[in-house]
Amino acid sequence: MPDEPALLDTNIFVYSVFQDAPHYLVSRNLIERARNENAALCVAAQSMAEFYSIVTNPRRVTNARTPVEAISVIQNFLAMPGLSLIAQPIDVVGRWCDLLRQRMVSGGDIFDLQLVATMLANGVHQIYTFNGDDFKDFTQIRVLTA
Repeated sequence: MPDEPALLDTNIFVYSVFQDAPHYLVSRNLIERARNENAALCVAAQSMAEFYSIVTNPRRVTNARTPVEAISVIQNFLAMPGLSLIAQPIDVVGRWCDLLRQRMVSGGDIFDLQLVATMLANGVHQIYTFNGDDFKDFTQIRVLTA
């Protein structure tokens, strides 16, 4: 029986490419699981855009990657047989408006809410993240630790 799918949050990918990051080894090991086609791991396009934004921004990270390096890393992630790219639903705005009625957020927190909307639209109810507090109020999903 295949494992229930679990989404990898942006921070897992970011930490996995910076050896001096606090969660580097755990993140790297989790992503390495995606080399197995039965890993049942997934990622949202939003997270890949966030990854690119973070790793190419010298104000956010030391040793920022060039755009070419970041693109290569993203392509390597997406080539892993156990990591699938989930679709952003066409009704994502309506979905996150529904979630906003449950948990009013402001500012950048809307991106976590949009991620939850995308997960639920794709039948994904688990997320690996180091920012568990960002998702704790969503009873529809379970936060996993690596």
